[in-house]
Amino acid sequence: MVSKLKYGNTNTFFVRGIGGNLLIDTDYAGTLPAFYRAIKEHNIKISDITYVLATHYHPDHIGLVSQLVKQGVKLLVVNTQSRYIHFADEIFNRDKRFHYEPINIENAIIIGSEDSRKFLKNIGIEGEIISTASHSNDSISLILDNGICFVGDLEPIEYLEAYEENAALRDDWNLVMNYNPKIICYSHANEKVIQRQTNSDFI
Repeated sequence: MVSKLKYGNTNTFFVRGIGGNLLIDTDYAGTLPAFYRAIKEHNIKISDITYVLATHYHPDHIGLVSQLVKQGVKLLVVNTQSRYIHFADEIFNRDKRFHYEPINIENAIIIGSEDSRKFLKNIGIEGEIISTASHSNDSISLILDNGICFVGDLEPIEYLEAYEENAALRDDWNLVMNYNPKIICYSHANEKVIQRQTNSDFI
């Protein structure tokens, strides 16, 4: 079951598993009260969030990570993201109103994409994490076996023809489409239905 949490600039998603739950992205630093309201509307408690996974480490995707980790949420990092964990630090430092806390990777769980299916299966989520680095070198997508895909800031598929010279973007979409997705979930756009969705996994 997937819940869409909209409480600011970035769509974030909560994926429920049998043995654990996964939050995909957060919004900017400073949106914690709005985040609390959003999860309450979906009957989600902080203690229900086992892991938080960022599709990439831009400031509008990781602003609340440190605060969630302080409350017991585990940070899940794909190894291709490790060197970009502090990408947003300087951006947030320019405006002290954000009260941003840099992420401490010391206790993060770091996995390779090739290990992601096994890791997710252990918490009852069927799917895998793949690198889709055309947006940024650390960008990843989560592909669920039920056809729901979370692609972060990957340029929407309907814009592909406008990027004829962007081979990396085309390669990313070819990779995603090889999984026969049914619903594409973007961080800054509405969901894209690729074919008729027949189950009720998305709420």
